[in-house]
Amino acid sequence: MQSVTKIGIIQFPGSNTERETMMACRRASLEPVPFLWNDNPSKLSEMSGFIIIGGFSYEDRSRAGIIAALDPVMDQIKTQSREGKPVLGICNGAQILAEKGMIPGLKNDQIGIALTNNKRIKNGEVVGVGYYNTWSNLMMSVSSKRCAFTRHLKTGDIIRIPLAHGEGRFIMAEPLLNEMVKNEQGVYRYCDGSGEITDQFPVNPNGSIHNLAAVCNPQGNVMAMMPHPERTKDGDMIFSSMKEYIEENNPTTNHQLKHQEKKLRLKELVLDKRNTQWVINMIITDNEASSVRNALRQLGYEVSITRQTHWEITIDENKEQALNKIDASGELYNSNKEFIGSLEQCENTISILVRLKEDMNERLKQESLKNRFQIKDLIKLKRGVIWNLSLKGGNISDVIEDILETNILFNPLSHEYYRIS
Repeated sequence: MQSVTKIGIIQFPGSNTERETMMACRRASLEPVPFLWNDNPSKLSEMSGFIIIGGFSYEDRSRAGIIAALDPVMDQIKTQSREGKPVLGICNGAQILAEKGMIPGLKNDQIGIALTNNKRIKNGEVVGVGYYNTWSNLMMSVSSKRCAFTRHLKTGDIIRIPLAHGEGRFIMAEPLLNEMVKNEQGVYRYCDGSGEITDQFPVNPNGSIHNLAAVCNPQGNVMAMMPHPERTKDGDMIFSSMKEYIEENNPTTNHQLKHQEKKLRLKELVLDKRNTQWVINMIITDNEASSVRNALRQLGYEVSITRQTHWEITIDENKEQALNKIDASGELYNSNKEFIGSLEQCENTISILVRLKEDMNERLKQESLKNRFQIKDLIKLKRGVIWNLSLKGGNISDVIEDILETNILFNPLSHEYYRIS
């Protein structure tokens, strides 16, 4: 009697592609087994492999994938992966694998990759940002036996599958990218229908470095993939490859990465007093701050957290008039649920300002204010989020480094981060 190959379909609150993923598994003669984030973890050892499905886990609070990455079930998945079992993260699942450090597979699971906001570029100009849904061509760019998810394709083969995401742009340090390319970890790359790879939109739909659509870990058994192979039969070879890999007893490779990221350093930020600072508070309950607080408490940190939006506004002349126009525009905050407040000045509280290194929404807001609202004296906008953390029954300064090491507030590859006072 033929043995059954059970694949755990890992779902978090907000995951939503379980049906398509299970259908794809069945087409490849795999047996999908739904597994919720709060299910009995002992069941994972019964599985031959795992697929972390797409969707919006925890509503992408803080950023896509991070809260799910800190969930205890991901520690169990990581342990299973070290036995050679295959793990495929699709879309939101890819983001979770990156935030968990399972991709690209640096020593001590360091964060080496960020999946950040889309940026569609054509002829050097940004022609679009944000969520994007389209069909994409992917070239299989490594040798067939390199990865658990490439065994039924040949180098240079092209598959056409859909994508649908808002934070799918792979970024990483150039030395790490070079090492990964040599290691054959850039598994699938965006190309056109004839196989030409250019970094221009629409061939590269999100601005990913090296046109990366999917990357694997050094051993080849974990892959993070932003497009959705489960949504078309054209992606079935990825799942049938997974089955063959399992049947061959998980033949991992002995590749390694030498790259190391620098240790996190929280710098002090002195705000430019010549610029206007708007700190935006919420009137309604901040579910995002609540989710971050709950995740940290699950990790053992009894912290209180509030969140504020921060705008730094640089104006040339007619400052008061320009600020009044910006306020009236409604572009920087929603007066129905937000108001301009001030920095929190509470005892035993540390405030951390987090800014995207390349904030495309910030750029759109600036262009709208200058062009649509004709505020010509506006020179520059900078947007950030202020996280205010205080510890119950202790000194927050004693544990802040440990909290920052969880990366729950920012990804060091895609964000700048400062302590402010």
